[in-house]
Amino acid sequence: MAVTGGRGKTHEERLENFYSGQADGYDAFRKRLLHGREEMFASLPTVPGGIWVDLGAGTGENAENWGPRLNEFSKVYLVDLSTSLLKMADQRIAARGWKNVETVHGDATKFIPPEGSVDVVTCSYSLTMIPDWFLAIDHALRLLKPGGTFGVVDFFVARKWPAEGLKQHPWSTRTMWQAWFANDNVFLSPDHIPYLQSHFETVSLHQERGTVPYLPLVRAPYYRFVGRKPL
Repeated sequence: MAVTGGRGKTHEERLENFYSGQADGYDAFRKRLLHGREEMFASLPTVPGGIWVDLGAGTGENAENWGPRLNEFSKVYLVDLSTSLLKMADQRIAARGWKNVETVHGDATKFIPPEGSVDVVTCSYSLTMIPDWFLAIDHALRLLKPGGTFGVVDFFVARKWPAEGLKQHPWSTRTMWQAWFANDNVFLSPDHIPYLQSHFETVSLHQERGTVPYLPLVRAPYYRFVGRKPL
């Protein structure tokens, strides 16, 4: 990860350059770094016969977090720009025998399913890797039916002067983690949570810290957000 860095002229090229050599081991390493995914999916409602879209789905591991509830969806779309990661997702779909799950090689800010509107949209550690992350949030809002659910879990840093009820991080946290993650083209933002709360009705919000592989004494800040599209 440290050596590759993710190089290329376009966002898609940088993603593929970064992930093509580590796709096989992606899930094993990320399980120790990407915290809160299981908890976030456990808090999301399913809609019998509904549609779920995962933006920045990677290897499709997020689908595992639904457990048997995955079968309640009539259709699931796993959207990502990395063909290497989607190849792993296709293998997962075949191995699990999921008939309602389909991978999509596409842009998270532009993908529209044939059905038009959907019931659940998620972004699991993908917003920080989408250059125009605010467009991805805007697009999720457009995709969702009124009352639909948007779930996000990702790294973040707080604003220097956050709104009441939001975490405040010291200068060292705000600067160190942004620089550390930016080396891998993961850009932590102090504006994710405020932007999400301004567009969705907040159902739940958790701001926490999680362990980092090989760095036993440090904890990276992450959040879990579940929002509802206004009726």
